[in-house]
Amino acid sequence: MGKVINIQPITRIEGHARIAIHLDDTGNVSDAFLHIMSLRGFEKFIEGRAAEEVPRIVNRICGICPWMHHLASNKAVDGCFGVTPTPTGHKLREVCQVMAHINDKILHFFFLAAPDFVLGPDSDYSVRNVIGIVKQAPELAAQVVKMRQLGQMMLEKFAGKAIHPIAGVVGGFAKPMSEEERQSLLADTRTLLDFALFSMDYAKTSVFPRYEEAIATLGAINTGFLGTVDDAGALRLYDGHLRLMKADGTLTEFPVGQYDKYLSEHVESWTYGKLPYAKCWNEGFSMDLDAPKGVYRANTLARINVADHIATPHAQAELEEFREKFGRPAQGTLLYHWARLIELVYACERSIELLEQEDITDSNIRAKVEPGPGRGIGHVEAPRGTLIHDYTTDDNGCIVKANMIVGTTHNIAPMNMSVKEAATSLIKDGVYNEGLLNKVEMAVRAYDP
Repeated sequence: MGKVINIQPITRIEGHARIAIHLDDTGNVSDAFLHIMSLRGFEKFIEGRAAEEVPRIVNRICGICPWMHHLASNKAVDGCFGVTPTPTGHKLREVCQVMAHINDKILHFFFLAAPDFVLGPDSDYSVRNVIGIVKQAPELAAQVVKMRQLGQMMLEKFAGKAIHPIAGVVGGFAKPMSEEERQSLLADTRTLLDFALFSMDYAKTSVFPRYEEAIATLGAINTGFLGTVDDAGALRLYDGHLRLMKADGTLTEFPVGQYDKYLSEHVESWTYGKLPYAKCWNEGFSMDLDAPKGVYRANTLARINVADHIATPHAQAELEEFREKFGRPAQGTLLYHWARLIELVYACERSIELLEQEDITDSNIRAKVEPGPGRGIGHVEAPRGTLIHDYTTDDNGCIVKANMIVGTTHNIAPMNMSVKEAATSLIKDGVYNEGLLNKVEMAVRAYDP
């Protein structure tokens, strides 16, 4: 009789999940599953709500990236009511969203992923955590905590709340930015850019070279990718067109308003999470490791794969170095960590670009809004992937239907594939230990679910 190895809970992720690894009679892996059993239900319980209330409700979906849900929701309600935010309102939204990316990337790389790389995947689990990092590298840890706090406080001081924000409103933004706030945010963001460049250099010289084989092989799968680009094909986080890339590099670009013509959602009995796939590829859906169908990935690696370039200098230089080393599209699952640091650099540079525009302090921050019937589809790039909010309102401006594809959801099928690939390659003849099981977890942590 075979057996099932349960890894429960998966540690150092921004959510709740477990892994079940099924072994056959010989002790080899016959199957493996990533079980996501959390059910939020936001799509149903916002029905009947006044649409302008919804951006203040859905930011509770995630305490790590509430700004992403807040702003995607605002954009969807804009669409329902047929309103276009003022240019300054648009910029204030974007600068908050991009600054929120900075905090998130520092959190994931240094607090959640770094213990595997700095302390080693086979180190004792009791010290393989952020406390172990503090003991081994106290000066680095102190700097990381200081930068993480700086990023959080920037958002809180300007927008009132860093978590569960309320500053984005239908038609624009709730408050203008003063010149004093602009100068303070600029100084702080330049400090964060220096730290981002240090982090990139530290990882390339002291972290990644020690794990070249794992980066190339652990949980490695061959899929397509999804991300957002502007009209010139440059990486964007707040707005732009959606771009799908097949594993062979073929590109399909479409507006988010047509997402349901290109993407569909598959359901399996072993998870509460939906499994999106590219129905426009006309190949159906399958998680077969040798020949997957319709499967694509989102999140940092996906975004830098689909983008032709990055429109900020330091991040573009890092992208060129990355592509020279790994090609396009890069498929290695652990390369998500490398891509995450490139995006950290970009998020700092883009924030500075926006804050250097003096009209960001203009007082015309919100367009006039009249609630009414309509359908609106809003999207942003959340740290964990493309986030889509799709609402329909009635004559009173109340929600009658909602669909949301959360960033992590795009990666449920790929994460299952990576878990199975990692488990199959690591567990042979029933022999395994805690270190090997942690490496299976590492394949999940790369996606930052």
